[in-house]
Amino acid sequence: MKIIKTDISEILIILPDVYKDSRGYFFESFNFNRFLINDIETSFVQDNISKSSKGTIRGLHYQTGDKAQGKLCQVIKGKALDIALDIRFGSPTFGKYVSFELSEDNHAQLWIPPGFAHGFSVLSDEAIFLYKCTEFYSKEHERTILYNDPQLNINWGVDNPVISEKDLNGKTLDEIEQDFTYSEMKK
Repeated sequence: MKIIKTDISEILIILPDVYKDSRGYFFESFNFNRFLINDIETSFVQDNISKSSKGTIRGLHYQTGDKAQGKLCQVIKGKALDIALDIRFGSPTFGKYVSFELSEDNHAQLWIPPGFAHGFSVLSDEAIFLYKCTEFYSKEHERTILYNDPQLNINWGVDNPVISEKDLNGKTLDEIEQDFTYSEMKK
């Protein structure tokens, strides 16, 4: 397993060791001990899978308070552009984001800790997206940032995006509450 730090050091690209032969391939998608060795101390309580068609954008989502979620994201079929947005007030990278293409071919994963909003766009005809979460889903703690907030200027890589009503009604970065602060998250 290889771990690559991104421009936002808390967001990590994880490249598993993939063993291929004439039958196909095998890799560990998660190994608790390997995470600990690499100073990623977390436990997962819920796995989510979504299937989406080309051009779909989901996000930018996050949960607040004691229901804040870290996510380990990967695409098991197709290709998607994964986005992690820093929403920790006071962070030197507040309002900045990391984007990385996840696909069934590169087997890459993106680790997104609490304090970041998450979204993705589907670049292939369809994509099956899997993410492990560190906290259970809580509708009352869920928040959405508008995917096309001009301040963020995110290039989602799709034309004519397909967006849910919930995501169309997200807040801009300037409108969100101060649910995460950099100093608290660094403790």
